[in-house]
Amino acid sequence: MNLFVLNIGFAVVFTTLLGRGTIISFLVGFFIGYLALWFSQPLYQETSYFKKLPKTINLIGYFLVELLVSNLKVLWDIITPGHINRPGIIGVPLAARTDLEIFVVANLLSLTPGTLSVDLSEDRTTLYVHVMFLDDVEQTRQAIKNGLERRVLEVMRA
Repeated sequence: MNLFVLNIGFAVVFTTLLGRGTIISFLVGFFIGYLALWFSQPLYQETSYFKKLPKTINLIGYFLVELLVSNLKVLWDIITPGHINRPGIIGVPLAARTDLEIFVVANLLSLTPGTLSVDLSEDRTTLYVHVMFLDDVEQTRQAIKNGLERRVLEVMRA
């Protein structure tokens, strides 16, 4: 059985036994289930679950921070009289190769206010991104590659 599904089952049982249908009780149950599965790791075959879950949590946390910062930048640009935006379109060379990897990187970029995935090159090696606050092209390119793309690839290739 897939360990993630088993862990979800542990969390549901824990939440049911507590008699509270809150997200906090579900997360506590998930954490306790994760620890139980981690301690019983020698009982089942080789799995990437214990490597992939922390990297997924890291990706989600990074994305939520970027989402908050981007929203605040856009909000500040809207409520102040002078505009601080300097829009531009840049090409970001991709290390992502599969359709799913490119899809996730492009869509997470588009979900963040201030950036929008515009196009993918014919050879699928460059993603063109519209950036609302483009101060330094190379710095923005490296922030996308070393930030979002690196974390997505860690999760997808683990």
